[in-house]
Amino acid sequence: MTDIIHWADIIAENTLKKSSKHLVATGITPSGHIHIGNMREVVTADAAYRALLDKDADAELIYIADTYDPLRKVYPFLPESYAEHVGKPLSEIPCPCGKCTNYAEHFLQPFLEALGSLGIFPKVYRAADMYKSGLYIEAIKTALQKRDAIANILEEVSGKTVVEDWSPFNPICNACGKLTSTKVTGFDLEAETVDYECTCGDKGTVSMQGGGKLTWRVDWPARWQILGVTIEPFGKDHASKGGSFDTGKRIVTEIFNAQAPSPIVYEWIMLGKKGAMSSSTGVVVSISDMLKVVPPEVLRYLIIRTKPEKHIKFDPGQPLLTLVDEYERLRTSFREKDPKLGEFDRRVYELSRASGVFHSEIPFKQMVTIYQVARGDFEQILKIVKRSGFETEDEKAIKQLVENVSNWLEHYAPDFAKFSVKEKVPVQVATLSELQKAFLEAFATQIEASEDLSGEDYHVLIYSAKDPNSELAGKIAAKLEVAPETLKISPKELFQALYIAILGQSSGPKAGWFLSSFEQPFLVERFREASFYEP
Repeated sequence: MTDIIHWADIIAENTLKKSSKHLVATGITPSGHIHIGNMREVVTADAAYRALLDKDADAELIYIADTYDPLRKVYPFLPESYAEHVGKPLSEIPCPCGKCTNYAEHFLQPFLEALGSLGIFPKVYRAADMYKSGLYIEAIKTALQKRDAIANILEEVSGKTVVEDWSPFNPICNACGKLTSTKVTGFDLEAETVDYECTCGDKGTVSMQGGGKLTWRVDWPARWQILGVTIEPFGKDHASKGGSFDTGKRIVTEIFNAQAPSPIVYEWIMLGKKGAMSSSTGVVVSISDMLKVVPPEVLRYLIIRTKPEKHIKFDPGQPLLTLVDEYERLRTSFREKDPKLGEFDRRVYELSRASGVFHSEIPFKQMVTIYQVARGDFEQILKIVKRSGFETEDEKAIKQLVENVSNWLEHYAPDFAKFSVKEKVPVQVATLSELQKAFLEAFATQIEASEDLSGEDYHVLIYSAKDPNSELAGKIAAKLEVAPETLKISPKELFQALYIAILGQSSGPKAGWFLSSFEQPFLVERFREASFYEP
């Protein structure tokens, strides 16, 4: 049994005191691109679910897509033609691309595919199907009968006045198809029907089986009772005083005779300086897009390492490389059974792993270098990978990493992370000092005389120039016709000379990785040409 060392384990331990059987629920309204801000809810739920399984609990994870919610407005990513669909259930609106069965599925399908990539496999419920199958009928009857009691709860908890003609049920108009413009005028429990009037002028009757839906503050607690939800994460907006969780706790207990789930309240993911992500405002990076850029375990790690009540800052630019580096160091420490690895970090790694997902062992940042050295040519990338000491048997995993890096460089990488290898000696070498030219010639001679050099070998060789007794320092001094002990060498100058000779710029990626990505004859020829360059 896992010790209580991580927030997910604490949640599991606390809920197991109540019962050994649990249903962990998560859900999102697919009204727009489902982004990595939404991902926090699903990964949080999955972490709690995994922690329960680790404690031998009888647990299940479900995902509820609120496909029967109405379209609230014409979002920035929609054409104005969607104005006629505002107020209709998402499942009853045409797909924006014309390839999916409806609007909701257009946004839901890529999200569900992304969940598989993240190693999350919940049982999926669609609210439209739940209502149309009759799953909500008894809850609708109860809510309509106890309308006044629900209204009193809403007023007492939220502090807001409930209008006189308010109803816990929103019928879908038979004429205009909207559920935000109708009001209930009567109902028949035996016939299981509801009468309504709509602002479009229509009057009619709908079935309780799919003819409408409960309002959100009633739908949520009804769902807890119908499905038997015992644990559910949700955003801090629902957890505010007088918010939907506060009213839901009263409604599920007093109206539906059931218990509210144990809550896991989470903070937002902040996108750089743009603030909290929101599909409706366009401040969004979709999970699907992000999985094109970064390995799935890294996205899980982003969520798992932080307590739900703490907000997360996310920047897909340079900070993303730092995040990947952190995860890769953690992975290495775990696999090498580093005794310095703390129990919390060990548990973070265990919960971050994406079940059934395979990945390359090549560090992301190193592949950024390899990809650009190889100019994106996959066969050349494989040669460099092999030369760098990595296994190349799993080409599928390597290809996935290459695609991640390619997309990151194209869409998110800052300019300073990009470079291109010059086909000829760049004119910028004319700016090199005599010391730098002497170093390049001596360095070329050392490389030529050496067998295969690793990134670490190159690193050590460059820094050896600082030692007057080293072979490299001796060669530099001989070229300059001075005594080795009189040399004043700054490693920074040497690195600049290397980058200028190959890239035509004074900085670049980590030198060891960078140089080991090239065949040694290329480096010998390039550095010699640069050392004798005349403008």
